[in-house]
This record gives sequence, C-alpha cells and structure tokens, in this order.
Amino acid sequence: MGNKHMRNIAPMQSAPRCGARTRSGDPCKSPCIAGAARCRMHGGKGSGAPHGNHNARKHGAHDKEMRERTTRIHALLGDVRRTVKRAVLN
Repeated sequence: MGNKHMRNIAPMQSAPRCGARTRSGDPCKSPCIAGAARCRMHGGKGSGAPHGNHNARKHGAHDKEMRERTTRIHALLGDVRRTVKRAVLN
C-alpha cells in the first residue's frame, strides 16, 4: 500500500514560531496562532476570562467601586486628622 497523497507542509514549516521558552529552556517549536506571538499552549488563543465574566471574579478588592470607596475613605481620614490637629493646637 503506497501513499501517493502529496502533503503541503510548506505553510506549516514557514509559519512564525512561538516566542515562549519550554521548561528545558529551549524555544517552543510550535507555530504561533494567527495574530498572536504565542502558540495555543502558551496563551496565543486569548487566555483568561472573557470581559464581563462575573464567574471569574474572586473578590471586589480591586474593582472600580472599591477604588472609589477607598479614595473617599482616605479623604475623610485626612479631614479627621486635620480637625484633630487643629483641636490639639488650640
């Protein structure tokens, strides 16, 4: 049984390679995903949760509401410190 099928492997061989390093320190030999600098194993397919995915949210310590609340609390604490300082000086 002879295999007479012509394989077109030139595009795969000429594709840009992933820029990541393997555990052994050698460069990854996999081709990059179209439009990315990494292969599918090293995050070229857009790793991470999609925007607006509330299931990926672990806590609200760094969200917009918490930052605004922290800013207001720091401003109030500054006012309290200035008021106490004035009261002590008088």
